[in-house]
Amino acid sequence: MADRAQWMEWAVELQALAQAGLFYGHDKYDRERYERIREIAAQMAAQQTDLPLERVKDLFCNETGYQTPKLDTRAAVFQGEKILLVQEEDLRWALPGGWVDVNRTVKENVVKEVWEETGLEVTADLVIALQDRNKRNEPPSIFGICKVFVLCTLCGGSFRPNLETIDSGYFALNELPPLSTEKVTREQIALCFDAYHAGHWITQMD
Repeated sequence: MADRAQWMEWAVELQALAQAGLFYGHDKYDRERYERIREIAAQMAAQQTDLPLERVKDLFCNETGYQTPKLDTRAAVFQGEKILLVQEEDLRWALPGGWVDVNRTVKENVVKEVWEETGLEVTADLVIALQDRNKRNEPPSIFGICKVFVLCTLCGGSFRPNLETIDSGYFALNELPPLSTEKVTREQIALCFDAYHAGHWITQMD
């Protein structure tokens, strides 16, 4: 019996094939078949995520063209032997970050996300790792995500109220608060510490 992750992997692959077929296909009968494949993929994903089917369709079936992963940036900002985390409304913590905006580079997005979520000014200096989110974080996502961890340097500023986070703070690796593990895990934070302490870091890639 296939496990939940395997079913999600199949659903994602079916959706990608259907999306490409709908974009490149011209025969009306083939397009009808691709629509049905996409519908089946959405039903599979809804069953595995316990999300309403219409919500899954909104997240899963609203793009055109060749399916590619989304980009999620996460900033590693250090103060001494502690790393910056932000607290979200569910009271869990994560590295500052989020989806890369369509009109921004990865570097620009890292700086923007830190500013929006903490009020701090940073420079984005080094790519620590490029990771496949579904290989590292739970629960499985219904679309592919490439997580980009970036080592940053603090330049100034202080926490200010915003729409995305309720607090921020610096934490040692052995005193991490409850994490939003779908966004960042202890292992990913430990990797950031390794890069911070390294004299010469080589970007890690899945």
